[in-house]
Amino acid sequence: MSGPNVSPPVSSPGDRYSARAEYSTNGQYSSPVPPLVEFQNVWKTYVTGAEPVHALRGVSIKVFPGEYISIVGPSGSGKSTFMHILGCLDTPTSGRYILAGTDVSQMDEEHLAEVRNRRIGFVFQQFHLLPKLSAWRNVELPLIYAGVDRRQRKLLAMQALDQVGLTNRVSHLPNQLSGGQQQRVAVARALVTQPDVLLADEPTGNLDSRSSNDVMAMLDALHRSGKTIVLITHEPDVAAAAERIMRFRDGRFVGQQQDAA
Repeated sequence: MSGPNVSPPVSSPGDRYSARAEYSTNGQYSSPVPPLVEFQNVWKTYVTGAEPVHALRGVSIKVFPGEYISIVGPSGSGKSTFMHILGCLDTPTSGRYILAGTDVSQMDEEHLAEVRNRRIGFVFQQFHLLPKLSAWRNVELPLIYAGVDRRQRKLLAMQALDQVGLTNRVSHLPNQLSGGQQQRVAVARALVTQPDVLLADEPTGNLDSRSSNDVMAMLDALHRSGKTIVLITHEPDVAAAAERIMRFRDGRFVGQQQDAA
């Protein structure tokens, strides 16, 4: 079984970083490259009783390569539904979602699974590390599922752990690592397939202040190296680390603050 194309990108981090969107005075965005993520009038409606529930109401947004975006909003605002659709865990009821030039709006589950496994790197509040596996073996798991051979898996896992500053912890089990270090392993696992987007859902939610700062510094370093990051959070100080804060309320995209970092 052949694996995904996991070779290092040809462009340099500096090239990717410089391709980010420029902010104009009227709040519009322009970029020398097409958007990596684009929602076009996306609605998501659930029918759970007599009345339909509109979790998203006509959301239109763009995220360009190399941007660092935070998504904020109160409970029930639609940010979790937005995350599920962006991460190809769900599809819109109507509207279009275009990821890296591909319309994924109406894909079936098999094709959605392929897209999210190769193009989306997930980081959650819970670390979801297997307790009996070392750091590098946890990181290589997505590559096992993708059919990458053993030697290449270990090489790529080691490279990903180096990216997050854990070269001296590769053989440690999760219970031998601090909370911040466990989250770094989870980020390395998300990065190992070289996804288009790193999607982080409350990545500091289970961490103390020191570990939270450590993880946020790591995300900032990844952003500066050219990674595209979309972060879901309810914490204002965490949201403020991003270039752009997108606000949701009642299922709508209601505004944004630019150059927050």
